[in-house]
Amino acid sequence: MAAVNESVWTEQPAAARAPTLAHAFRITAAERGEEIAIRTKEDAFKISWAGLRERVDVLAAGLADLGLERGQTLAIMLTNRPEFHICDLAGMMLGAAPFSIYNTYTAEQIQYLLEDAEARILICEEQFLPQVLAARAAVSMLEHVVVVDRADPADRSDDTVSLAAVEEMGDPSFDVEAAVAQIEPTDVLTLIYTSGTTGPPKGVQLIHRNLLAAVEGFDKLIEFPRNGRVISWLPAAHVAERNAHHYIPIVFGVQVTCCDDPRQVLSYLPEVRPSWFFAVPRIWEKLKAGLETMMAAQPDERQREMQAALDAAIEKVRTEQRGEAVPAELAERVARADEEIFSGLRAMLGLDQIAAINVGAAPTPVEVLEFFHAIGLPLAELWGMSETCGAGTVNPPDKIKIGTVGPAAPGVEIKLDTDGEVLVRSEVVMIGYRNLPEKTDEAFAGDGWLRTGDIGTLDDDGYLRIVDRKKELIISAAGKNMSPANIEAALKTASPLIGQACCIGDRRPYNTALIVLDADFAPMWAQKEGLEGTDLATLARDERMRAAVQEGIDAANEKLAKVEQIKRFHLVEGDWLPGGDELTPTMKLKRKPIAEKYAAAIDRMYG
Repeated sequence: MAAVNESVWTEQPAAARAPTLAHAFRITAAERGEEIAIRTKEDAFKISWAGLRERVDVLAAGLADLGLERGQTLAIMLTNRPEFHICDLAGMMLGAAPFSIYNTYTAEQIQYLLEDAEARILICEEQFLPQVLAARAAVSMLEHVVVVDRADPADRSDDTVSLAAVEEMGDPSFDVEAAVAQIEPTDVLTLIYTSGTTGPPKGVQLIHRNLLAAVEGFDKLIEFPRNGRVISWLPAAHVAERNAHHYIPIVFGVQVTCCDDPRQVLSYLPEVRPSWFFAVPRIWEKLKAGLETMMAAQPDERQREMQAALDAAIEKVRTEQRGEAVPAELAERVARADEEIFSGLRAMLGLDQIAAINVGAAPTPVEVLEFFHAIGLPLAELWGMSETCGAGTVNPPDKIKIGTVGPAAPGVEIKLDTDGEVLVRSEVVMIGYRNLPEKTDEAFAGDGWLRTGDIGTLDDDGYLRIVDRKKELIISAAGKNMSPANIEAALKTASPLIGQACCIGDRRPYNTALIVLDADFAPMWAQKEGLEGTDLATLARDERMRAAVQEGIDAANEKLAKVEQIKRFHLVEGDWLPGGDELTPTMKLKRKPIAEKYAAAIDRMYG
């Protein structure tokens, strides 16, 4: 990987030693005043750290006028836009706990969160008003709905108020510094609501001390450059987004570029050239498929040259992973390929100034990890959960073990229970679930150890491998334990036509799968093959498409144990979208609802 052209910190920034994130923001804003804090693509909007502090303080005064106080909560339902950071920080300055609502939530889901959090103020965009207002009708405690993008600031239709109006109503003499001085490290910083795969969402209470410990741990591993850059593109209701693209920038003065459409995030890379980029496996799988398609389109001689270079680089990666010395001739070939081919690919992608790149939230196929290592992008898996601020284990950039999620992050202890469940103890661990003392008690194994619900193994170097969620393991009719997530990852990486896969097999004689076509690649493939119609429902009924998917499943089966292999599959007519019947907003499978919704199709596969 090419060296990062950025200055590095000679010592830890003062903000990293602050008692709370609110104090950290004041320090960073003072030290980095004229530098750009937040921007959008092509600088359509940009604001300096000094300008951000001024805007935050004005809004904090306005929110105080609406009655927001220390210890209360502030609901936010926004896309990835500058106003999210401004509103969250304004609430933080008052000692409140801002929390985000997934943009896909229905009125009923919003109502549940508002009641659980006891929120009196909600900030949203015009596009979310229908479901927000429907939720407000059922929540007596919600007093104010603030709209960030109202065309007419004076418009108070639907009994809402514009963000501009709230900024104007604050007392100019309101003492924000005095409010910040009252905030303690043990005050709740935010609520992260779990995705609700096993019941109603639980409100994970994270305090200032939790997040500062997590930020410190990440910095010891990644060493964020002095002029670092990140892209804000994940849902703000997810702990990874808040940590990577909100709290870490506050402490280290990292510049944030907002991407309001997550489907466009890869197009932001060449302009931003981020210092750190985190994405779920599907992003990396699609990026690999795109690069391979580009290589396949080259003239024959160039294609052979690039493939030979890639094969040599993958051989080098595998040799290093085995702990063996790389032959000099191979090292020289790969170095030449890096200079002539791979460096250009990194620059084209916009990943040529990366300090670290990470993947998490689901298993990543080894082939994907090897590919990016080969082209000089050492993609590293990490593991964490909302209850641990997203921290847990992470592969150090210089000591990556492909196929593991790394050793315990700095300040984190990891051990396995008798049944293989991963237990965590650290300052990053939540103080508990909001309003759920019994669930909180169940989550801890005693002496501060958190039960994660994940089954794992530890190697001799302390590197963790995640097997699967404890409650999601498949036990076949013959008593064989299997990880559906690993089987699904093998299916998705075997064919770019497969967008989603759900493995079925618990207490069954063999494994089957529900397959969803990739919404981007499948229509392009269909058009190239001359198929009539390119919508997913039509394509799912086409025998040529089915045959092509079967080829992918056959390829995946070759890499799976016999008992894990997929014997039959059903092509779903349509797509599975985040926040829908089948996927959580963070794209985790809702296995029980899927089994119920597709019961007839599943039964036919076992008929």
